[in-house]
Amino acid sequence: MMRVLMIGDVVSQPGCEFLRKVLPGFKKQEMVDAVVCNGENSAVGNGILPRSAEFLFDSGVDVITGGNHSLRRWEIQDYLEEHPNLLRPANYPRDCYGSGYYKLDLGSCTILVISLLGQVYLEPMSSPFSCADAILEKEKADFVLVDFHAEATGEKMALGYYLDGRVSAVVGTHTHVQTADETILPGGTGYISDLGMTGPIRSILGVKPECVLRRMTTCLPTRVEVEADTPCKLEGVLLDLDKKTGKCAKIKRVRLL
Repeated sequence: MMRVLMIGDVVSQPGCEFLRKVLPGFKKQEMVDAVVCNGENSAVGNGILPRSAEFLFDSGVDVITGGNHSLRRWEIQDYLEEHPNLLRPANYPRDCYGSGYYKLDLGSCTILVISLLGQVYLEPMSSPFSCADAILEKEKADFVLVDFHAEATGEKMALGYYLDGRVSAVVGTHTHVQTADETILPGGTGYISDLGMTGPIRSILGVKPECVLRRMTTCLPTRVEVEADTPCKLEGVLLDLDKKTGKCAKIKRVRLL
């Protein structure tokens, strides 16, 4: 059995620091073989920077997945090209820098990690369905994990059923709110609509409530500030993957406080 921890959106410095605090002990306690986390908002403000990516890798993360903020910061361009285990969505435009998938070689097995971006309520991108088809036709691995960064739950569920039996797990990210619908689909694919968030608990999706409230009650431009003066949490799922079949044997929600 292979055990993988997939972690929800890491928010800015508080999220990065809390991950570093709790991840090493959790990996040892649960005998985790590999760690994948969504890091598209790990930089201060938004997006991802080389220093926040390095911080996550040094903290025990093996692969960082992306989303609609992956390319928000120009400083990440060269780093994306030099570090193939830092992903941006695979269905971004073809000439975009970086890669949308990565094959992690653990010696005893390989794990293909794919990062995809939804189309509903987000920037127009090519179909995540056909993009997944193309990658799966070309790349082979013992296990396949898909991080689907999408807004609409229905679109996430649709991709889960579309890939059921062809990948080990489809996990949703982006909303920063952990869902309670973790399941194993009929074909053996682990699924959850959203992994949740790694960052400040008393916040609105990681942001200071007063910043969000000012924006929503006045419609005035408001500087977004991450809530730093509150305890944090780490959310995600723990996947037990069958080495014989490549399918998901167990999926369990994780919330570390």
